[in-house]
Order: sequence, then C-alpha cells, then structure tokens
Amino acid sequence: MPDEPKGSSSQVVERKLATIVSADVAGYSRLMGEDEEQTLKTFRGHKKIFESLVEMHHGRIFNTAGDAILAEFSSAVEAVRCATDIQAALRTRNDQLAPSRQVKFRMGINLGDVLVQGQDLMGDGVNVAARLQTAAEPGGICISGSVHDQIRNKLSLSFQWLGEKSFKNIQQPVRTFSITEAEGHGALPSPKPGGSLSGAAKWVAGVVVALLALGGGYWAYTVSTRSKAEPAPAIAAVAPPVQPTPEAAKPTVVAPATEPAASTANAAGPVGKPVAMKAAAPREPARPNAQVIAAPTAMSGRPAAATSGVSAGKYDGTYSGQVCYGKTRIEPAQCYDAEGTIRGGKITGQWMVGADKKITMYLSGDVASSGDVTIEMHSQNPNGAVLAMIDLTGTLHDRLLDASGKFRRGRPATLNWRKKSRTSQ
Repeated sequence: MPDEPKGSSSQVVERKLATIVSADVAGYSRLMGEDEEQTLKTFRGHKKIFESLVEMHHGRIFNTAGDAILAEFSSAVEAVRCATDIQAALRTRNDQLAPSRQVKFRMGINLGDVLVQGQDLMGDGVNVAARLQTAAEPGGICISGSVHDQIRNKLSLSFQWLGEKSFKNIQQPVRTFSITEAEGHGALPSPKPGGSLSGAAKWVAGVVVALLALGGGYWAYTVSTRSKAEPAPAIAAVAPPVQPTPEAAKPTVVAPATEPAASTANAAGPVGKPVAMKAAAPREPARPNAQVIAAPTAMSGRPAAATSGVSAGKYDGTYSGQVCYGKTRIEPAQCYDAEGTIRGGKITGQWMVGADKKITMYLSGDVASSGDVTIEMHSQNPNGAVLAMIDLTGTLHDRLLDASGKFRRGRPATLNWRKKSRTSQ
C-alpha cells in the first residue's frame, strides 16, 4: 500500500481531566494608567510568588497573557490549597501598599475536561475557570460545583453558595461557590449574598420589602394609637375604695420593696402606669449557698466578677500581653495584643482579629491550683463558622502566664501575658 502524503492523516485530539486555576489582576488598566512602572514592579513581585507556590503544590503554569495567569493541577485539593496560599501571601504584600495601589488577583477554579495542544490547554474546562474568575471579588476565589464536590470534606474552608450562574459563551449554568474563609488564612473577599439576582428578581424583592415596610408602619401606628387610648379607663378601674374589715387589722408580712411604698391615696401610681392592687406574697428566704453574679458592665467588655459565693483564687485577675503566630513558608511571624480573665479556676477571653476586625477570637481554658494552664482558642466569622483552632498549654508563675502550642494545621503559636495591677484594670 503506497505511503500517504505527510499531513494527510488527521491528528488524534488528546484530552484529559484537569483542575484549572485562572487568575487576573482586578483594575489592572486603572493601575497602569496611574503609574505604569510601580504597577509592573508590584505585579512582577506578585507573579514570582504565584509561580513558586504553583510549583510547590505540584502544578504548572501553561499560559500567561498580560496580567492573566493560567495554571493546571492534577488534584483539585492541591489547586484550591495553592489558591488560598497565594491569596494569603499576596495579601501580606499588599498590606504594605496604599489601598489604591494594591495589586489584587481574582481567581476562578474549575475541574473539567480539556483539550491538550502541545504545552497549552483549551476547551470548556479552561473557559469555565476564566468565567468563574470574573465572578470573584478582588483578592477572592470562586470555584465550580465540580471542584466543591471534590474538596468539601478534605479542606478546612467555608463557602458561600452563589447559585447556578450563567456565563457568556458557556452553554450550561455553572454551580458557583465563593470561598469565604480558609483555616490559618482568615477571611477572603466574597460577593454579597443576593448580588447575583436578575433585574426582575431585584424589582420583585424591592416591591415585597416596600409592602412589608408599609404594613409594619401601619401596624405600629395602630398599636401606638390603641396604647394611648387605653390607659384612661385602666386608671379609673384601679383601687376602688376598700371598706375596713376585721381582717384588715391583722398584721401582714410583706417582702421588702426595692422602692418606697406608695400611700393609699397615691396607690394608683403615676398617670399611665397603673398598679395592680393585690396582696404581696411572702418572700422566699434567701438560700445560704446562692451565688450572686454581677452583670457585665456595658462598656468594659470584660467578664463580670463574682460578688459573692465564688471563692477567689490566687491567680484571679486580668492578664494581658501578646499572642504570636510562628513563621510559615508563605507567612511571616506575627504578634498582636490581647487579654483574658481568670476567675475561679477558669480563663476566658474574647477579641477581634484580622485586617478588617470582623473575625472574633474566643479563648477558654482551665487553671489548676498548681499553676498549670490548658487553653483552647478558636476564631469565628460573623456567620458563626469556625475558621481556626489553637491548642495551648503553659504555666502561671510570678504573675506571668506563658503558654505555647499550635494551630490544628501545625503553625506554632505562643501566648505571653502578665497580670494587670488593680489600678490598671
């Protein structure tokens, strides 16, 4: 059989399943228009970190164009872990810049079938990742439902469901999620809930809200009008004249009042505050072991101190100082100030953390009479999702509390506090 001319046989198209990470810089044109040289310098520094972390997580960058970067991973878990590490590392670099000069990547991740053409990848698997990236906030990450299905039980992340989104030139709607929290990295920017509503849906929602507001206003008006009309007959009905009876001379045991008792002539009380005239029940004797706990002061934010019934310990008081996190491969060591309170063998504390102070850190633990201390710390976002947990052990000695431990993912942490003097508390 004669040989066929070269190029006459059709080439076999190679396909494979891959996880694609698509990233580009938000507001790149504006940044370049304001200061080209500074923007390029910052972008190149960010890109080096991007490339090193992709390699560290066993991925490869297969295409770049301007401010866009496309990377391929064989594992969805490694792709998402790499993306969260990249955003955390770049956030640290951006924090050193003015807000208007920060270079922030938006990232989209999709798991799908792709076409292989030399070193490049093409097809819907790549296109969906690129469209997901446009749905992400600057500094944020959006993932497809196929990625979410692979990672939801394998990584300590929090997600926001954005619905089935329709993207340009993508035939089928894409199940879309935004990563809102990553353990050890804190919160990630995410679209506001409901931001993907269509124009018609927003109009209907606005009408419903307006109707509810009108109905609520009318209800409040009727209640207010009724409350103003009802006190007069109520006052008139209070305390009809009581004829003296033989029993009236008998002594009556009445519980001590918190305010001076009103005279019979003034028993109805102030206008608008009718007082029911019924016999006072004998007061139950105080229990000898009852504990009376003071309510927390509205402005102090400190746990309430026991006024009686709780034995004071030798370690009781407020302690303050630094909490420090160790250095990792992508984050430098960092410390911040915090404080906690020891009462009756328990230590508690609560404070806000993060660049935007929206994450709450909670501390609780036990203090033994020997001075040994065990502490558990965890952070929560405004929705109540737990982001990170830290276990610490330490000792109390000479008014100093020293403890050390680590995050559940291994990052070391230390706590070094000193007891405050009474005058400073």
